[in-house]
Amino acid sequence: MPERRIRRGGRATPRPKAPAGLLAVDVGNSETVIGLFRGSDLAGFWRLTSRRLTADEAMLLLHALRTQVGGWPAATASVLCSVAPQLTSAWQAALQRVLGQPPLEVNAASAQSLRIRYRDKSAVGADRIANALAARKHYGTPAIVVDLGTATTFDCVSRSGEYLGGVIAPGVVTSSEELFRRAARLGRVELRRPPRALGRSTEESLQSGVLYGAAGQVDALVRRLALEMKGTPHVIATGGLASTIAPECETINVVDESLTLKGMKVLWEEHA
Repeated sequence: MPERRIRRGGRATPRPKAPAGLLAVDVGNSETVIGLFRGSDLAGFWRLTSRRLTADEAMLLLHALRTQVGGWPAATASVLCSVAPQLTSAWQAALQRVLGQPPLEVNAASAQSLRIRYRDKSAVGADRIANALAARKHYGTPAIVVDLGTATTFDCVSRSGEYLGGVIAPGVVTSSEELFRRAARLGRVELRRPPRALGRSTEESLQSGVLYGAAGQVDALVRRLALEMKGTPHVIATGGLASTIAPECETINVVDESLTLKGMKVLWEEHA
């Protein structure tokens, strides 16, 4: 039997329908990920380099994507998750112009169903809020989300579904780029799995240190966080480097590269 909402006086009103399409724009410091949902399905997503742009340039990108997918579904709405304040206003304006309505923004105030235990709720990044919402709905609680991006963040969700806080560590690429910058004799290397941990060349040694060092950091922090949480948490990896680092980790249960987009959709559904 379909769910109904009951108004005072006993008259039943149907739950408002979600849009046929939802455009989710996740603006990070290094990458901007755009996802298109058709109904409940993620029809496609695109990973772009984050850069300063105008609202007109953002509109051109959206129009190009619309052409690629054969047009947006009817009644497409949008949700925006941004941790790059210098880029937020351009994407806000572009989404409003293209879709005719402003995007729903992910933040501590809009995520009304998520109790946040951070001392300053407004300091929690929008992506961390979206990740917590998605982990809670799609994987269950307790949960730890490991987001491997510009920074490596660990976000903890309690058994009762509260956002507890977590850890912010230097990102894999961020820290390795600083190593290459400061050590004149160490050249940049491709981030891939070396044939062995014990490097027999400078390239192998760097690959081992960056890849296995990052995996070891993830495992050590997940284990420490799990000790402070009640129950055995589900551990979900996401972010641009998740598919590279997670296979070397002992504590990661699943990789979900679209987790943040899914959390944005969860927030939209709660507001719908």
